[in-house]
Amino acid sequence: MTESTVAHELIAAARELCAALAPLTFAAPVSHVYNPLEYAWAGHEQYLARCGNGFKRVLFLGMNPGPFGMVQTGVPFGDVGMARGWLGIEAPVRKPARENPKRPIEGFACARSEVSGSRLWGLMRARFGDAGAFFADALVVNYCPLAFFDQGRNLTPDKLPAHETAPLYAACDAHLRRVVAATQPRWLIGIGAFAEKRAVEALAGQPMAGLQMGRILHPSPASPAANRGWAEAATAQLRAAGVWQ
Repeated sequence: MTESTVAHELIAAARELCAALAPLTFAAPVSHVYNPLEYAWAGHEQYLARCGNGFKRVLFLGMNPGPFGMVQTGVPFGDVGMARGWLGIEAPVRKPARENPKRPIEGFACARSEVSGSRLWGLMRARFGDAGAFFADALVVNYCPLAFFDQGRNLTPDKLPAHETAPLYAACDAHLRRVVAATQPRWLIGIGAFAEKRAVEALAGQPMAGLQMGRILHPSPASPAANRGWAEAATAQLRAAGVWQ
């Protein structure tokens, strides 16, 4: 693996993950499953091609797509305004095979803000200014690319039964190992406790020399702590871990 081939490897890995997840099925209370690696592939591929070049010092790992972020754009934490305005990404988005009428796919025309995404990318914009400066040594990816809904309610992967998460986690673990091998980060930072836990389990026993792991508070508006000043809390955590000076 060379720095010039990292983005190509990430794109290939994402395609394989998409194919591996295609046969999986999920029972009630899951009413709809969205895979933006299928219908929003153009945006995801553009993100990896533009932002995934070269080895990374820090790999930030999210949980899974939000209904107004990656679900709409294909970009991790992909709030439309941030994806278009700061990351410089915009691409056509198709409709999923089975659309949830309570969570319609509007792509980059979506007028709703993804709070988690606006907070995450807003912090990076405030600290680094230019997106290229951030992506020069960092990347944000999600552990799981699927979004799960109980009609209008978002379901996170940790709420699913073990017999459904076993094959899901197996595919996502393999993909994460491939992403880490490609990007060769010094730090893997889980965005929230779930992402950190999955990273620890996925990489246990792997020859990842020098890789350090940690986590920051998830920027979800469902978190009272995040609503009390997420950017300040995440910055303090990254400084305490030694990731940021």
